[in-house]
Amino acid sequence: MSEQEHYGDGLCDDGAPEIIPPRASRTGRRSGVILPGQDNDTIVLEAVRAAPRRSSIIKDPSMHKLAGGRKKTVSFSSIPSEKKVSSAADCLAFMQGGCELKKVRPNSRIYSRFYTLDQDLSCLRWEPSKKDGERARLDMATIREVRTGKSTETFLHNGPAAEHLAEEAAFSIIHGDEYQSLDLVALSADVANIWVTGLRYLVSHPSAIGHGGGAGGGGGLGEGSIIGEGSLGSKMRSEWLATEFAEVDEDGYGIVAEDTAVATICKLCPGIKEAKVRLRFKEIQRSKEKLTSHVTREEFQEAFCELCTRPDVYFLLVQLSKDRECLDAQDLRLFLETEQGLSLATAEGCLELVLRFEPSRPGRERGLLGLDGFARYLQSPECQLFDVEHQGVCQDMSLPLSHYYISTSYRSYLLDDQVHGRADLGGLTRALQAGCRCLELGVTDGPEGEPLLGVDYGPDAHRHHHHHHHAPVTIRSALEVVNKYAFLTSPYPLLLYLCQRCSPSQQRTLAQHLRKVFSTRLYTPEALPVSPVGRATTLPSPEQLKGRVLLVGKKLPPEEEGSEGEVSEEDEEIGGGGPLAGRRMTIPGEEELGVVLVVPPPPQPRRLRLQRELSDLVSVARTGSRSFYNHREIRKQGQQHSPPSTPSTPGTPLLPDSAYWTLCSLGEGEAGRLASESPEDLVGFTKRTLTRVRPSSVRLDSSNPNPQGYWKGGVQLVALNQQTPGAMLDLHRGRFIQNGGCGFVLRPGVMRDEVSYFSAVTQGCVPGVPPQTLRVKVISAHNLPKPQGAGAKGEVIDPYVVLELHGVPADCAEQRTRTAAQNQDGPLFDETFEYQVKMPELALLRFVVLDDDYIGDDFIGQYSVAFECLQPGYRNVPLLGLEGDPLPHASLFVHVAVTNRRGGGKAQRRGLSVRRGVWRGREYVTLRNTGIKALDDTFRPANTHLREATDLREDAQMISAKKQLIENADAVQERMAQVQREGMEFHEELPRLGEKEGLKGHKQSKALESFTWNITVLKGQCDLLRSAKVDSLDGLRQLALACEACGLTSTTSSCTSFGPSDLFYTSHSRRGNSQERRGSTQERRVNTHGNGRI
Repeated sequence: MSEQEHYGDGLCDDGAPEIIPPRASRTGRRSGVILPGQDNDTIVLEAVRAAPRRSSIIKDPSMHKLAGGRKKTVSFSSIPSEKKVSSAADCLAFMQGGCELKKVRPNSRIYSRFYTLDQDLSCLRWEPSKKDGERARLDMATIREVRTGKSTETFLHNGPAAEHLAEEAAFSIIHGDEYQSLDLVALSADVANIWVTGLRYLVSHPSAIGHGGGAGGGGGLGEGSIIGEGSLGSKMRSEWLATEFAEVDEDGYGIVAEDTAVATICKLCPGIKEAKVRLRFKEIQRSKEKLTSHVTREEFQEAFCELCTRPDVYFLLVQLSKDRECLDAQDLRLFLETEQGLSLATAEGCLELVLRFEPSRPGRERGLLGLDGFARYLQSPECQLFDVEHQGVCQDMSLPLSHYYISTSYRSYLLDDQVHGRADLGGLTRALQAGCRCLELGVTDGPEGEPLLGVDYGPDAHRHHHHHHHAPVTIRSALEVVNKYAFLTSPYPLLLYLCQRCSPSQQRTLAQHLRKVFSTRLYTPEALPVSPVGRATTLPSPEQLKGRVLLVGKKLPPEEEGSEGEVSEEDEEIGGGGPLAGRRMTIPGEEELGVVLVVPPPPQPRRLRLQRELSDLVSVARTGSRSFYNHREIRKQGQQHSPPSTPSTPGTPLLPDSAYWTLCSLGEGEAGRLASESPEDLVGFTKRTLTRVRPSSVRLDSSNPNPQGYWKGGVQLVALNQQTPGAMLDLHRGRFIQNGGCGFVLRPGVMRDEVSYFSAVTQGCVPGVPPQTLRVKVISAHNLPKPQGAGAKGEVIDPYVVLELHGVPADCAEQRTRTAAQNQDGPLFDETFEYQVKMPELALLRFVVLDDDYIGDDFIGQYSVAFECLQPGYRNVPLLGLEGDPLPHASLFVHVAVTNRRGGGKAQRRGLSVRRGVWRGREYVTLRNTGIKALDDTFRPANTHLREATDLREDAQMISAKKQLIENADAVQERMAQVQREGMEFHEELPRLGEKEGLKGHKQSKALESFTWNITVLKGQCDLLRSAKVDSLDGLRQLALACEACGLTSTTSSCTSFGPSDLFYTSHSRRGNSQERRGSTQERRVNTHGNGRI
């Protein structure tokens, strides 16, 4: 095979690497980067299975595979035949073999050339060329610098011709006395990394030029190799491996048994497969025609360097270490500050990290972090994508219950489906251990006067969840299990949602069990705080209800006298009648299934005899959808006739007086319709009323709806079948892990504020909420298992990664990487994806790893994380299985950058996507006209303040602009806050003022909407300006510390006009705003010394 064929010569029409390599190149599995001279001796079998891949939950028709599928390659070898890049010697060997690169000229032309490095490392040559052989070359001694990315004038001014070229695959060689540039683009990012690493090595080690040396065995560790001897990191690694080998070489003869060598490598590199190591030693023995299975030290080092070196980590290390292949404290500190977002990193803290992660003793003594130590650090919990600050409770827990999303389960005690599933106590245990804070308990009449755990379908159905082959579960035993596990995972209150249809006698038995089992934990209505006129006050906070159990169920009205009475029992079905009766609807998120549901007409509410003894124990009264419609109708009437007095939105009167706290239970279909048709009304309703959504009754298989569709509407309790794994439960876990897994997560500020503007169906920016840009680079995957349902016997998979962003409609998106064909252990992707996030507090990011060429199931692993929990920089993403359990050692390696957040490296240039000479003006947020003169006169001066605040924030790039922002931010913020306070004085007078101006009906509603918009914008801009001041202070403080550390302090320097001790700012009023919470989280982050936070 020729060299060009070996590398998969050719590009797609747009100049990007081909996603699927040619079939000829798929006879072996790819692992890392292919080096020349590596023959493929892997035995392969071909099997055909035409089947479409399972799509992920956000449908993308463009992703569908063509009919007929592709052949499945099944390999019975567990080791790739290609050698991984593990040293500069491997990079130079690759360059000596040569490969195709695209040469970009200043005249916008792009040429394909084959570039090679001379065997003596003295010059770079290319062909074909119109020049003669001696002129088509570049001497290594003339190279001044090697730059990555599209950073030269040739790239920046080439217009559309260079736009389609991948940023990660581009690099430039600066050479000659006039600093000319040779601008090149490789077929992939990993090939570009090889060339950049090799060229930078030769620039920093001129003694190697002209001597050659080749690729020293064992990753540049061969004796006599100039390259191996010139690397400090390679020497550290060689000494460490020699020490580890000596510890198991009991006789001191320099050889050990194969079993011992295999066990040692598996100990040094957790996650590597023993069979893979053993097979590598067999190949070494076969290549050397050895008759013994004993392993020498050189063979041990060679196998370790080839099997345990991650090319992605190696390239990053070389980039950071100036080609020394190890990091000192200053290099590590720069990495932590600029990439990982740790702005207060110190040299002492970096040395502590070296002591924790560097395996070699010489490295620890000299304060140097080598390749293996750096890889261990990047794989540690400190470098996981999930921010460790969120592993504990980090949100304000002193707000009313209605301000939180609450983890809710739906009939988790049922095994299998909703019809034939039997009751089991294990489901309750698992739900509580997972952090659920609202459990549903179905209670039916049982034999001998003892209520049972289960579901009664009504008097016309003779089917119960009590199987003849299994002993029924009594409600007493269920309550005891709940009491045992209620507060082991979370100390915050537990809501028990009772669905009981028991006879009066068994209701009394149930009440006795509740009192006896929960005792003082039961939060009884006698303890309810009420106003002097008897109305229930605001819901208490989770902090106030720690360790308490609240019952949710039907409750007798206050005027009811006697030991029992009648209450209406709504059917737990999709319809429940109301305004939606007769409508045809689909289940939200599953329209493609074609399941159309017709809402039945409103049935006659069934009357249930309820015992006073049980009613008195219920602290939260359960209501149906009619409470929402009543609220909306009263709100409309109040806008026309009465002044507003509700804390949700202006013009909304109080609900009818209620002596109890209430919880509104909605069916899945009805709630989805309300979230689409009346999003503002639903959000306003949930500001003071707990609302629950239950799965549709047509989900007999216990499947789950998409909870994101209801969270965006403000619904606090989205009940899911915790016993059914899948994408929906993954999103549920990702949402509730962000507050320590305590079962309560604070809703966005626009859903809690007294006056706010938010629509769940928004397609644009949310007023007061700054949109952010999320950029995720998927670099590689490691230790991927086979799909759980795969039928192939081989170890080969063709993985690819799908990135799903869930949130408000404007944020929902899905993208995928190319397929890493025939590569299981360490596929390299090096692909970057960008998302515009309009509502960060609601956004969830989900990684899904699938097998493109599968036999059976295609699911490999997934990981879901809330946007608020993302850590910037180079991060490790631990993959989870279908049940949510960790996959041993399986992970993704990614780079994350978020605007307005520390770390994450430099933002990608975006100027090439805009035509030259076209400048787009700055966009300013403006206030709306309400049509009420007095109100408009009050808001009018704020437009000037808003423009000033935007200019201060957007211009704060240079030092002088940051100083100007720091000096003026407080005054501008106070002026905007003053306008907001003056506007709020009109809050209760809006209906009267509207009538005075002649506003009625729709015009009055628009005036109220404009008022809430203006208040929301002013509050959000104040928060943004306060956050920008914090960031500017932090940036100047970092600069001052850097100048001080480098001895560049000067009394006249602008960067030190603020002393390091002066550059601290503590914002006030940190009670609920999301921006303020993020700021406080970042302040805690940079001041933490444990867990790698320096």
